[in-house]
Amino acid sequence: METKTKIRESRTMATILHIQSSPMKEISFSNRLAAAFLDAYTSGHPEDRIATLDLWHADLPHFDFLAASGKYKIIRGMPHSPEEASAWEKVLGLIGQFKRADKVVLSAGMWNFSIPYRLKQYLDVIVQPGHTFGFDPQKGYFGLVTGKPLVLLLASGGEYPEETGGVRFDFQKPYLEMIFQFMGFSDMRTLRVEGTLGPGAEEKLRLTLAEAQKMAGEF
Repeated sequence: METKTKIRESRTMATILHIQSSPMKEISFSNRLAAAFLDAYTSGHPEDRIATLDLWHADLPHFDFLAASGKYKIIRGMPHSPEEASAWEKVLGLIGQFKRADKVVLSAGMWNFSIPYRLKQYLDVIVQPGHTFGFDPQKGYFGLVTGKPLVLLLASGGEYPEETGGVRFDFQKPYLEMIFQFMGFSDMRTLRVEGTLGPGAEEKLRLTLAEAQKMAGEF
């Protein structure tokens, strides 16, 4: 009797970069949403690795004169100082970490109708021509970070339904979806718990956590 050996194709381990932008630890609704999502994801993908970038403890480069002048001179092949090169290398290091991830999870609360300033600083650092986006004189801008899924896990103290015109105050979700699309992301999933400063906030979170856990199984 011939014995057939079944060879099961092994799944390659993936790295998930979790960009955490709330400083409020377990008090934060977006942090709690991310924790539920990542716990559920890990249960279904125990071989994958979660790398958390806490923007409040990360050494984010300042895109000051040294970094900006270093970028300008280096990409144009101009003479530059060691200090300028070092400042630009820090920017490239953060971009490299972002681009090496197989999947990206970003959690953020809403600050003054927009995003936390540390998250804005991070995005201003990594959104760079020739690295995360390009430009063609005929076709315009195009993204260079492609083939990666993204989940945005958001929270807001208020609620911003389109039918009441509240959406005009929302510069959180539209901006994040736009800037990641600009960098090339096409597989983007957004989940937000709203009204966290109002009554029933914990119940709203509970329902959103269930959605996050379901979303994790499909990520």
